Amino acid sequence: MLYPSIDKLLNIVDSKYMLVHVASKRSKQMLETSHYQMRINNYKSKKDIGRALEELENGLIKVIKK
Repeated sequence: MLYPSIDKLLNIVDSKYMLVHVASKRSKQMLETSHYQMRINNYKSKKDIGRALEELENGLIKVIKK
């Protein structure tokens, strides 16, 4: 089973498209700056894309709708 659950994430973000966009943008930021909002040991995922989804689930990323 994938973590975090896509059902929980879709309650935060309106669409799957927006979810992919937000996660990919944050994952690229992590790659470029090596800045993480949680301790590395607290992430369940080892990849940045999964870590971005975890940050989104924990409310560390705010999605601004235009």
